[in-house]
Amino acid sequence: MDTQSAHSGTPTVFDKAVLITGATQGLGLHLARDLAARGATLLLHGRDRARLDRAADEVRALSAGRGGVRTYLADLSDLDQVRAMAEAVRAAEPRLDVLVNNAVAGGGASPLLREVSAQGHELRFAVNYLAPCLLIDELLPLLTASAPARVVQVASVGQSAVDFDDVMMERGYEGLEAYCRSKLAIIMSTFDLAASRSPGAGVTFNALHPAHLMDTRGVREYGLTPEVSVEEGVRPTVRLITDPALAGVTGRYFDRFTDTAAHEQAYDPRARVRLAALTRELLGG
Repeated sequence: MDTQSAHSGTPTVFDKAVLITGATQGLGLHLARDLAARGATLLLHGRDRARLDRAADEVRALSAGRGGVRTYLADLSDLDQVRAMAEAVRAAEPRLDVLVNNAVAGGGASPLLREVSAQGHELRFAVNYLAPCLLIDELLPLLTASAPARVVQVASVGQSAVDFDDVMMERGYEGLEAYCRSKLAIIMSTFDLAASRSPGAGVTFNALHPAHLMDTRGVREYGLTPEVSVEEGVRPTVRLITDPALAGVTGRYFDRFTDTAAHEQAYDPRARVRLAALTRELLGG
């Protein structure tokens, strides 16, 4: 789909509940602002209470819906906190129409420093891949009950093959490479989620690269030069959330507005089976 046709259709989020992870800055915050003005009920995730409250106040001031803005605190590098957050969402929210897995650990300011999560997993793999997988698994019953619902995975055009002999990158670690592997992993998982559900199940799963080198803290922290504003990434992401023409579209990877091919490993059935088995093991089932 080209850029001109990418803006067709009427926004469909008025009074629908949208959970955005990583909503205190960058794409997540800009996305929340946009959707609030469209009348969505915003469920904002962050890992710092002060920043989360500031973001909520800012988004609340723009809200045009009746559902308002609610916040959920969790450090996504700790799978126990991910589970607790999902439990809190299930307990408090009557419905969930859209889940946007946007929170990200980038290449890092010290890209040769290998960091690990609370469970001892490589940090980028944990935050960018395992946490979204767990959150989907925990919230899928609520999404299904709210169908039609959508899961939007914020991926990247930067993709590298997962090395199954060294998934946690204990040898030759580099932060941007870890980031790129985690982003391909989430695309592979997105394809599997879509393939494992019948078209009539009512929940769609798609991934996208929102824009190239947006002006975000993660881009600057790694030492890269931003090339476009964050707003450039908001428009294609909002399209995946709102466009009625995409209501039945699932299992796709978009480079901004274009439905395109991901890295070749994403289409390797053996690699996808290995990744799925590893994920079940790491998530405890």
